[in-house]
Amino acid sequence: MNTARHASERLMSWPSLIADRAHCGAELGLRTTTQEIVHFHGEHEADVHLTRSMIAKLRPALIGSTAVRLRAGSGWVTVRLDMGSDIDLLATLVSAALQASTAALPGGADAGAPDHCTRETGRTATRRAVGRP
Repeated sequence: MNTARHASERLMSWPSLIADRAHCGAELGLRTTTQEIVHFHGEHEADVHLTRSMIAKLRPALIGSTAVRLRAGSGWVTVRLDMGSDIDLLATLVSAALQASTAALPGGADAGAPDHCTRETGRTATRRAVGRP
């Protein structure tokens, strides 16, 4: 079962999300009009842009989940999609990411250095930062 496909189909029905290619090169990403919220790597993984502030707020619950991987200093989390309950978890985190994206203000706690996907390499991130494909 391709759980990422099931999750993406569920999330694409949300009116606040727009399907688009992810900045890191993932085939499918979902975004608001202002920022990328979630994208899918393979059949069983999704990266969600929660923001550093939201991760700090949710840290105890995130650390307690075996389906979630955190990366130090990143506003992105990776969700392993092995079963239906993981899709529910992803939907909850995408909802939190949408809340965080509307609450984020320029110059706030999440402003500053670019916040790259958990799979984006330093080389790709550098090219993107200087405007190269």
